[in-house]
Amino acid sequence: MYDDQNLENLTLKPVFSEKTGNGAKDLTGDSALTGARTGSSSDVVLDGLKSYWDERSVTYSEQNMEEMDGWQREVWRKLILENAPAGESLHVLDVGTGPGFFAINLALAGHTAVGVDVTEEMLSHAMRNAQAYGANAIFESYDGRHLPFDDESFDLVISRNVMWNLEDPEGALAEWKRVLKPGGRIVYFDANWYLYLFDEEKRRLHEETHQHMKEAGIEYHHASLNAKRTHDLERIAMRLPLSPVYRPEWDAEAVRRAGMDIIRIEPDLNSIIYRGADQLHYSDMPEFMVCAQKR
Repeated sequence: MYDDQNLENLTLKPVFSEKTGNGAKDLTGDSALTGARTGSSSDVVLDGLKSYWDERSVTYSEQNMEEMDGWQREVWRKLILENAPAGESLHVLDVGTGPGFFAINLALAGHTAVGVDVTEEMLSHAMRNAQAYGANAIFESYDGRHLPFDDESFDLVISRNVMWNLEDPEGALAEWKRVLKPGGRIVYFDANWYLYLFDEEKRRLHEETHQHMKEAGIEYHHASLNAKRTHDLERIAMRLPLSPVYRPEWDAEAVRRAGMDIIRIEPDLNSIIYRGADQLHYSDMPEFMVCAQKR
């Protein structure tokens, strides 16, 4: 665990400046992303991601609700709340809520939870899931860039596996900070999901994990997608700024540039949040946590 007192022990690795070389995987033809309309580079990437998550929405919702019904509900709730500001009833924003797992979880714990997402299919699942669990969570659509809320509206901003999708992650941090009250916190979780496209050693580990899973008869969670769809997502990831970056090293620097105080960084939560087959599934991509506070 790292905080502002011992972050010098979190060794900072360089960011690849070239997206070819350094063991990068060759992915060509990225102008024809499945489901993305012709337009600016930013529009193509955002539309491609929305198309992917629309298609993943059913299986991703099922995956999240399995967590809601299992031991993971309490694990994730504890991880969030032990790093949240003190308070019996927090006003919480879940950015990139997907099918609503975080927002529903915290609403059931007595907090006021609002979830936002760019994907209408995900929001539909989130609203149905909240109703099924009797959670009084609110869900809204947003454009992926500007949060539709006033300054200093929330005590806590949370997200899981969202930052890697963003074309302007530092702009997102600034928006998250904007809607936080003074003393409020961000707590977010992510991983180096596509570093294997740029780093030879990461690619080797990724391929070994894939082979071990195949030998064990374990399917990836997105196995329902066809090979072309998976390849399309890799091509989108090649265009996202955080894919070739070592994290959470980047996050530590970015949070400080945003003018926030780092409370805690956990570089590997896999032993806490995964069991059984999932530990193998995600063994080459440790989930990390970043907790920072607005001054």
